[in-house]
Amino acid sequence: MYYVYLLVNKQGQRYLGYTADLRRRIKEHNQQGKSWTQQRAPWKLVYYEAYLKEAQARAREKQLKANGSARAALYKRTEV
Repeated sequence: MYYVYLLVNKQGQRYLGYTADLRRRIKEHNQQGKSWTQQRAPWKLVYYEAYLKEAQARAREKQLKANGSARAALYKRTEV
């Protein structure tokens, strides 16, 4: 299973990604480190979609990142 996911932090910043192991990936984002997400932790999972094939998840992530209206609609549904 592959997942497209949306994280939000306390400052209202959002991160959209995809992974095969959702729990592990969220833990990685929330660890202390030098990456963009790690410097802005803690993150909360607010939305995800599941796909059987990696190509489907990658395509959906790309669609959401590239299409401003799709991204805006997704973010609006997940406001904290």
